[in-house]
Amino acid sequence: MKLEGKAAILFPSANEVFYNPVQEFNRDLTCAVITEFAREQLAQRGVRILVPGERDRVVVRLSEEKNGTEDQEASEQPEKEQQYEEECGKKEYITASVGERCEQGLRVLEGLAASGLRSVRFALEVPGLKSITANDYSAKAAALIARNAQHNNVSHILQASQRDASMVMYEARGKKERYDVIDLDPYGSPSPFLDAAVQAVSEGGLLCITCTDMAVMAGNSGETCYSKYGSMSIKSKYCHEMALRIILHSLDQRAAVYQRYIEPLLSVSVDFYIRVFVRVKTGQAVVKNSASKHALLYNCVGCGAFHLQRMGKKMSQGKHSTVHCNTPPMLQFRSALLHAGYRVSLSHACKNAVKTNAPAGVLWDLIRCWEKSNPVKRERLSETSPAHRILSAEPTLQACFEIREDANPQSRKRHLTRFQENPQANWGPKARAKAGGGISSELEDKRKQFQGKRKKPITDSSQLKSLPCKKLRKGTCTYGDKCCYSHELKQETNEEKMD
Repeated sequence: MKLEGKAAILFPSANEVFYNPVQEFNRDLTCAVITEFAREQLAQRGVRILVPGERDRVVVRLSEEKNGTEDQEASEQPEKEQQYEEECGKKEYITASVGERCEQGLRVLEGLAASGLRSVRFALEVPGLKSITANDYSAKAAALIARNAQHNNVSHILQASQRDASMVMYEARGKKERYDVIDLDPYGSPSPFLDAAVQAVSEGGLLCITCTDMAVMAGNSGETCYSKYGSMSIKSKYCHEMALRIILHSLDQRAAVYQRYIEPLLSVSVDFYIRVFVRVKTGQAVVKNSASKHALLYNCVGCGAFHLQRMGKKMSQGKHSTVHCNTPPMLQFRSALLHAGYRVSLSHACKNAVKTNAPAGVLWDLIRCWEKSNPVKRERLSETSPAHRILSAEPTLQACFEIREDANPQSRKRHLTRFQENPQANWGPKARAKAGGGISSELEDKRKQFQGKRKKPITDSSQLKSLPCKKLRKGTCTYGDKCCYSHELKQETNEEKMD
């Protein structure tokens, strides 16, 4: 029998079930993180947790900087804490203690439980839990988990499971079946379980992931690291910091497939392993910004200096329309490329596109030359804008926009059909099938209304009255009759629902 925390764990005489005493700090840290996570989550459900031995909460500041703002925040912290406690005192809360089953509590899954030590400690040290599923594929491990749960008198909270961890999580992808906390501490890499984990955790739920394959993640086998995590590890002085970012990158990539994203809470590198705690949320708009969180790393093999090149950058404002000048006619632009000695042809994908072997620098030189005869208002261009920087440089070649005979292909001269014509009106992908079958008349009218809206932009503000108000649908429109968009569509929809 081994003692750790408040748990007493029984082990067979032979080494039939894996146990790692070095991971005790890992288990201590996990109990502390889940306790704070339970405190925050259950407060929203009207439950207050009672932690044994806890008197006053300690607020730790990681920043060592001293300035007036931080000193002011530090002085205001006790007042905020006191105000928070007074507000909580006015509300009626259900209390949850350790070792007790809380019906409004968290559902926890330990996918690779081995002896069940971690799950037993959860049951004895973390308050506010509804259930704990300790799973292991080994029959001997599952039997030992049940035995340890009974020995520690936590069988009413902890249930043993003998199944494949991935299948347990895949079957819990439904919103009502998801777990609030999923803990994965495998022997080696967690990569085979990450896809299932990001789907099986609840909205805003907690993922606790351990990686013990540090030889792979620290640069000894970059090819293996790429196959498992989608990143190439390199040998460097910051290899452990990079390992943390590799696992976070892998989690974010897999979550994005399902329109979900991660919020890292705590990431540590200890001894021979790394451990990350992340929250998983759903949001298509945030997922679209995922590229701005990732980067390519360039490392100097000589001095060890490195540079990060971001995969993307989020822009809150701005358009793509770049130099803001009139677009040259297709024949003149094609002729200019031919005069410059390059090849050019039309594209089958878009009638206004061209394919050429001319480099980007030549194309911008053509635009600079065209802008000289079709100038833009330079005073309206910001000095930091791409248009200002592009037009500030002088072209290295003088473009000739005189139309050449071979700039217009024979198929275009003979007016041959180059793009497939729509066989009927409103041609395109149909709506997703629904249980009752058919397409609602409201959806069909909406599709007709917005057909070709990008080809025919609205220039008269009075035409906006034909478009529905999006803010009204969300209940946030405050303009009333003065709104430039239509409110009638919403009213008709409500009348149809009443009928």
